[in-house]
Amino acid sequence: MTQQPTPTTTTNRTDDEQPTRDRSMDAESAAVSSVADPVIEARDLDVYYGDDQALRSISMGIPEQGVTALIGPSGCGKSTFLRSINRMNDLIDVARVKGDLYFRGKNVYDEDVDPVALRRKIGMVFQKPNPFPKSIYDNVAYGLRVQGKDDGDLDEKVHTALERAALLDEVEGQLDTSGLDLSGGQQQRLCIARAIAPDPEVILMDEPASALDPVATSKIEDLVEELAEEYTVVIVTHNMQQAARISDKTAVFLTGGRLVEFDDTDKIFENPEHDRVEDYITGKFG
Repeated sequence: MTQQPTPTTTTNRTDDEQPTRDRSMDAESAAVSSVADPVIEARDLDVYYGDDQALRSISMGIPEQGVTALIGPSGCGKSTFLRSINRMNDLIDVARVKGDLYFRGKNVYDEDVDPVALRRKIGMVFQKPNPFPKSIYDNVAYGLRVQGKDDGDLDEKVHTALERAALLDEVEGQLDTSGLDLSGGQQQRLCIARAIAPDPEVILMDEPASALDPVATSKIEDLVEELAEEYTVVIVTHNMQQAARISDKTAVFLTGGRLVEFDDTDKIFENPEHDRVEDYITGKFG
């Protein structure tokens, strides 16, 4: 994607619909550490569902090749922010976005950006495993075929994706069986294999282990850490211990759709800037 020289653009709005931001609600300024050359960067990002504002003035940069965790109580906007990165919110009729969100310097909400092409570069894994009613092989090959990448080395690409998703050893020899016959943890790793098969640059994960047992969760966590050696991973989790274990950076969203703090994970969990963040991490609310 080409570089965007203009620092700020207006997204899907007209002057008469753009409200004046209520700075009185920003009494506690967000503590956000700077990131050099972020692969993803939000600037004053607001997201609405109808008249309800889900995100308020989010500004943060996500570094390349690492794990960034988004944590916070239910309804704080962390999943909304995740879906904003690859424009999944476009699929919700009442959703609208104001502000800017850049991927490699290009505003993803510019009119010349194709959301489908964007999602080829920024893949997504959802909370509930959602394999297609197809064979294991066809699940992984699906994105490759849709994108015209099903050339002579399709078998190799499918095997590589399954291997990267730590699933190949468990399903080799049964790739023709239905993906729906796998266990929950295996289905989620199949979905991860499907997401990485077309070789995206960023992988978004929305609570990928929340519906899994501890053993399957451990496998997903190990996989996330391995994937971060090649990809940029952004993960939403309600499990603060999980965020502390696997992430390099952590963003804390609290009530009202606000980003309160974003820093190195060790800093967030050991010496946060805001009392509210410490209260949330120590279980005083949330």
